[in-house]
Parts: sequence; structure tokens; C-alpha cells
Amino acid sequence: MKAVALFLLATLLALPVRASTPEDIPMYAVSLVGSPYRLGGTSPETGLDCSGFVGHVFRQAAGVVLPRDSRAISEAAQPLAQAELQPGDLVFFNTLNRAYSHVGIYLGDDRFVHAASSRTGSVMVSSLSDRYWRERFDGARRVTPPSTPEAADAVSE
Repeated sequence: MKAVALFLLATLLALPVRASTPEDIPMYAVSLVGSPYRLGGTSPETGLDCSGFVGHVFRQAAGVVLPRDSRAISEAAQPLAQAELQPGDLVFFNTLNRAYSHVGIYLGDDRFVHAASSRTGSVMVSSLSDRYWRERFDGARRVTPPSTPEAADAVSE
């Protein structure tokens, strides 16, 4: 698993560098692989849960403040078909018998990075085609940075 994360990080690092590009999100997300999981966590140093991980990545890599829980994040982002997924988009899962209870960041090539659970213990890369995730897939969303101060307030609430 570490080899996959390192390969993805090396691939993303080979992309051209520009200020706050869509590539910044997956690149920064992969750099957090191995960070500890903690329910309610929002910091890579002390631990992250799934929505805390996604919020931290978008805040650091793109300056976008997202809502705190995965359901609210799904409502703040734009729906898209699974076939339209691009690196940096969000993927949602029903892991607790409720819609949009888990969220991760799509990396491309059928892979996503997420703060999985206290059982796995850390941020990790998984495959959408793994049976567990395939059966629980709830949809994909794209975060579109707000273009006006009013829109920024709506995204950050």
C-alpha cells in the first residue's frame, strides 16, 4: 500500500507547478497517507477523520473552507457522474447505513485517498473497485471554489 502511495505522490510531483492548481489537492492529500485516524480529528498531527481530512486538504491546498461533516460537504459540492471523476473530486460512501457517511478524495486510476476508520488507523489509498467500496459508493461531487464573497460564505457554513 505504501508503494502505491509513493508512486501516486511521485506521479503527482511530476506535474507542472503553479499556484493553487487542481493538482495541488490530490498531491497534498497523498502526502498525508499514514497520518493517524481520530474520530472528530481535523489535524494531521493529532489525527483526522474522513471529513476532517477532506476539509484540511481543501483548506491547505486550495484555500476553500468546507463544512465539517461528510453529508454537509456533499450538499455544498456539485454532483457529477462517476465517469466524470477527475483527480481532486470527492467520492462518497454509505458506511454507516446512512447516505454520504464517508468521504474521500479521488486520485485518478480508480483510486481515492481517505481517513478510513479507527480500525485501519490512518489515512490510506483505496480502490473504488474493491468490493467493500464499490458496494457502498454513494456518488461523486466536485468542489467549485466560490467566485463571490456571498458564495464563499455559503460554502463555509
